[in-house]
Amino acid sequence: MRNRMRKTDVDPLRCPRCRLHTDLCACPLLAPIDVATQLLLVTHKFEHRKATNTGHLAVQCLKGARLCLRGREDAPDDPVVWDQDRAPLFLFPCRDAIPLDEWQAVQAAKPKAITLIVPDGTWRQANRVRRRVPGLAQVQAVSLTATQESNYRLRRTHVGSRLATFEAIALALGILEGPAIGTHLLSVFRAIVDRALWSNGRLATCDVTGGIPAGARQDGPANGALRNGGSDAVLAEG
Repeated sequence: MRNRMRKTDVDPLRCPRCRLHTDLCACPLLAPIDVATQLLLVTHKFEHRKATNTGHLAVQCLKGARLCLRGREDAPDDPVVWDQDRAPLFLFPCRDAIPLDEWQAVQAAKPKAITLIVPDGTWRQANRVRRRVPGLAQVQAVSLTATQESNYRLRRTHVGSRLATFEAIALALGILEGPAIGTHLLSVFRAIVDRALWSNGRLATCDVTGGIPAGARQDGPANGALRNGGSDAVLAEG
């Protein structure tokens, strides 16, 4: 059966990379930074298509990061593999997960490069990844101990402690790479979310992190001309 094309799959008024309205484009904020940790984002195909997915933004912010799609009917899942000289960690609060900061403290005496594997999707989809993706059942699961509520206001959640994928990655890298990296990523996240909220009339201009680009319209671009030269687009879940 041919997949039905959604309105957000092709939208000339949205940037195909950051998925914001073209006059709110946040691509300059997505400059990849050097980190020792390799990120592997395991994303369900339905999550990847959502205009509000945040995981793909984190991949764009980190050099060496890779997105692995799963759940496609017309193609096999992308392999989730990592260099054997790296220690793989699966970021999800599984039953056997240990706090990431505790794991880091134990490993401090024998540091090793890390591959951080992060499931991206609904809570139900993410909860299945470790069982369904070959090789992940044996990978050590780690969790975040931070109790802060999510700053992601573009999706609703029934559990306040659940974070957007981008937030979880930022907090994890704040532990593995140092607070400066985590702070930088969270500032990028807030700026993008704030711009989306401003475009929906849900946030005042003075409250937008980093401000609004000159000439941006709250009701969207005045025309369909893309500033980034693309045509496929979908912002704003995950």
